[in-house]
Amino acid sequence: MMRRKHSTLKLHRTFRFLKKKLQKQAGFPIVLLLLALITLWGSFLAIPIAQAKTKPLPSLKPHEKPLRVAAAADLTDAFQDIKIHFEKTTGIHVELIWGASGLLTSQIENGAPYDVFAAADVSFINRLRRQNLILPNSQKAYAQGRIVIAIPINSSTAPKTLYDLTHSPQIKRVGIADPEFAPYGKAAKEALQHQHLWRQIRPKLVYGKNIRDTLSLLQSGNIDAAIIARSLANPHEIHFYPIPASLYTPLNQSIAIPTTSKQKDEAKAFVAYVISRQGQYILQKYGFAVPGDKAWGK
Repeated sequence: MMRRKHSTLKLHRTFRFLKKKLQKQAGFPIVLLLLALITLWGSFLAIPIAQAKTKPLPSLKPHEKPLRVAAAADLTDAFQDIKIHFEKTTGIHVELIWGASGLLTSQIENGAPYDVFAAADVSFINRLRRQNLILPNSQKAYAQGRIVIAIPINSSTAPKTLYDLTHSPQIKRVGIADPEFAPYGKAAKEALQHQHLWRQIRPKLVYGKNIRDTLSLLQSGNIDAAIIARSLANPHEIHFYPIPASLYTPLNQSIAIPTTSKQKDEAKAFVAYVISRQGQYILQKYGFAVPGDKAWGK
């Protein structure tokens, strides 16, 4: 700053000297005057530039790996919402990996590097816990799912019950998630068996790899109706009709941190957010019952 003031003063003095010289000697070359001014002005401007070059550049932060969250396919919409709010709140980047709970469980058993696992059925988390594959005390109940009958929004038929779904001549193909791997497929099978309709509807059945895949089959027109998770039933895209919860084992959903996690503190923060008031509000928005809710267990 002192150098800048000194240079400014020097510039003014030089300008006054050259002005007097020009007045006394009419023949003083004007070109020399201009060259002198330009040279001095250039050196004046160079001072802050030189000073700026001496300032050290801020060091870049090392790249942080995203938190890898393996989640059941019924959580696709709800966890996308939770991801947005969690990242804004904590600054922790999240990568969501979708799949059927059974397949994700098998992957963790084989060493898949997931930081968090949100299953659609508590039995899969219990299975990992018995093998010491989740951190002690990390298992938390976070939601309870529901199943519904879904049809395209432009469908000419409206099968409101499982009996309608089975016997309607207009419904030729019915999608459910694979009961062997997907809890929502297992719940659909239980509900149909409970009403003695399983054998009758089997010729119509088309299996999706998971509950999200089953919805995609419906949206693409490959099937006429489906039994899907309430959490994926968008009323702007499909019509849906609830299936009584008394017809299937409650879909109690649990979340935990696998022992393979390399970001345990960040994983704990994500689990805490899912079971927080804000996280639970988001889950309810997508049709889940949550612990403490009156609808839980019904």
